[in-house]
Amino acid sequence: MKNKKNIILFGIIIFLALIICLLTAASAYLYNFAFEPQKSLSSRMPEKKKARLTVDQKWLKHVKQETWTETAANQKLKLAAFFVPAKYSSRKTIIVAHGYQENHLMMASYIRMFHAKGYNVLAPDDRGAGKSQGNYIGFGWPDRLDYVKWVKRIVKREGLNVRIGLFGVSMGGTTVMMTSGEKLPVQVKAIVADSGYSSIGAELTYELKKKFDLPKEPLITTAGWFTFMKTGFNFNDGKTIDQLRKNKLPLFLIHGGADTFVPTKMVYQNYAATSGIRKIWVVPKTGHAMAYYNYPRKYEQCVISFFNQYLH
Repeated sequence: MKNKKNIILFGIIIFLALIICLLTAASAYLYNFAFEPQKSLSSRMPEKKKARLTVDQKWLKHVKQETWTETAANQKLKLAAFFVPAKYSSRKTIIVAHGYQENHLMMASYIRMFHAKGYNVLAPDDRGAGKSQGNYIGFGWPDRLDYVKWVKRIVKREGLNVRIGLFGVSMGGTTVMMTSGEKLPVQVKAIVADSGYSSIGAELTYELKKKFDLPKEPLITTAGWFTFMKTGFNFNDGKTIDQLRKNKLPLFLIHGGADTFVPTKMVYQNYAATSGIRKIWVVPKTGHAMAYYNYPRKYEQCVISFFNQYLH
């Protein structure tokens, strides 16, 4: 009888050890798949966007600009950002946050749009992107603290009378929404977020189901632990809606009505989470982060008028 109990106990231990090994391997795979910087996603880019972006990147290459550096919040990583001053002296500056697996160069069309309307633009490369150091993507959560530092850098450089807007697309949209929940200098006046997700965990859960037909748990929890060991932050803490509940700034949300990368339902969750001045534009028959490229004139009119209203 004793031997039988020992065999059962040994079997249970082996089974649990196997489960732990499988979860560890799956968590490592999810981390490598989602959080490690990969090659450019430009090959998957819609032709309409690719054509416009090619022209705007050539413009960005030759426009007057400065390279700024900053140390990441809570980590000794050197970050880079690119300051494009307005053609004529301006007290209005927009910080432009880039998307997933991208860098500031992929925001050339938006940088050009703001520059043409008389704004200074600061376009950071987030951790692990472009000219910035780091071997992981923060999905906006650790980056939000870096953006607070960029804001303070602008105030120090441009003076107390500067008026700042935060703008981001895709992961960048989430980054500026997450930043909205932090204590920001009074010079930050408004936020525009295009195609952002409601939380990191919700976005990864959606991708797990879509790509691998896997349930949320236990992998999202264990992958959060694994990510913490690798990077120092647990992505399950990165809840956009919790940050938006603390937001006091005017917020304009934009999202494609046919977005299958960040599902459209998330924009309504983000909208419901914030109070005060808010505006939403769900763009019909438009995929992920394609609102500007499908409707450039209307997009420019809506975004610029929103910032003009609150940055003047």
